[in-house]
Amino acid sequence: MFDPQKLLEQFLGGGRGGTPGKDGKDGRAAGGLSPDFMKGLATGGVAGGVAGGLAGVLLGGKTSKKLARGAVKLGGTAALAGLAYKAYESWRSSQQAPAAEAPPPMKDVTPKPEGTRFLPAASAERDGMSLAILRAMISAAKADGHIDAEEHRRIFAKLDELDLDTEEKAFIIDELRKPLDIDAVVRAAETPELAVEIYAASVLAIDPDDPAEQAYLAMLASRLKLEPGLRAAVEKEAAKMMA
Repeated sequence: MFDPQKLLEQFLGGGRGGTPGKDGKDGRAAGGLSPDFMKGLATGGVAGGVAGGLAGVLLGGKTSKKLARGAVKLGGTAALAGLAYKAYESWRSSQQAPAAEAPPPMKDVTPKPEGTRFLPAASAERDGMSLAILRAMISAAKADGHIDAEEHRRIFAKLDELDLDTEEKAFIIDELRKPLDIDAVVRAAETPELAVEIYAASVLAIDPDDPAEQAYLAMLASRLKLEPGLRAAVEKEAAKMMA
């Protein structure tokens, strides 16, 4: 079995999939981003990062410029978990106190997501979370129905150029070939926290100007039983990241 956490890091532009350095650690740049990711951003080319890496391949370049801007702030699984966690805490706080009693804006003091249900400490639990998010993002990328036979061929050819092992490639290809199945995405949301994170990942993977993808997001939010205010909080945090 491949490492789901590593693959998700590669997908999100994080550094866990970076080249090991002399000290045995993965080759991360500042902020937890891999050197290839930073190089891709600096050159504007297709190497590294969300825009030029796995997500860019699956999205067919249709939102690559948007993703390139947001990817600097994303940087991997921890940042995605932080986005979902901050949105969830913001929504929960709004439910606990009337708007008139809300305190004035302050510096963000939201705790880090590490060790919470958004970013579990247990490796097995985090593996399950990573698989659920990967499948959710691939499903979102297929939501507009534009991945035809030629697009599949182009994607598969690009996958051969990336630093992926046989199992990782097989997983992505299998998920791409499957019919769009929103039920499977929803079933993977075993906790309310994971439901929020799946929705956040899906928001980052769609084209906000595509009506079909917007319809998919609306259906996903409904099936995940996300309150309208919580959905809005996630979309607000995602918009900040992609600005």
